[in-house]
Amino acid sequence: MTILIENEVDAEFDFDYTKIANDVINTSMDLLQFPFEAEVSITITDNQGIQSINKEFRDIDSPTDVLSFPMIDYDTPGDFTGIEANDDLFNPETGEVILGDIVLCVDRIYSQAEEYGHSILREYAFLITHSMLHLFGFDHMTEAEANVMEEKQREILETLNISRDLAKEN
Repeated sequence: MTILIENEVDAEFDFDYTKIANDVINTSMDLLQFPFEAEVSITITDNQGIQSINKEFRDIDSPTDVLSFPMIDYDTPGDFTGIEANDDLFNPETGEVILGDIVLCVDRIYSQAEEYGHSILREYAFLITHSMLHLFGFDHMTEAEANVMEEKQREILETLNISRDLAKEN
């Protein structure tokens, strides 16, 4: 497992953000039974940085909390059959499947933790969880899709014992 984290804005957290990212990604892979070793890239930026990326890739000129850039097109979310048949999905140096990129906005992590009344750690973990599901082909464009994603998010975060009830000091 390779997790590449680039903290573009020197965001500071009072928890080990690298460990939390590793825990969330590994738990997501375990619970969804992803059958390969994988590579995930995380970039931590601010409102300005994510707004620029959002404008470039989605033609939306505003900041957002998280962006996900999956490398795999799935016929069915969470169906990993056929991945091994596509050599382009594997890093030739490590043999790991390149799942994709996650871009997190530190400004939104802090403001949404406050808005939703939970810890910064919980918001950080939630956004990575949410993105991991996108990297596995899940979406929330319909109510049914959103319900599936919400249930999987809850399961992953509960497995990690990261709840909305965490003290806000994080």
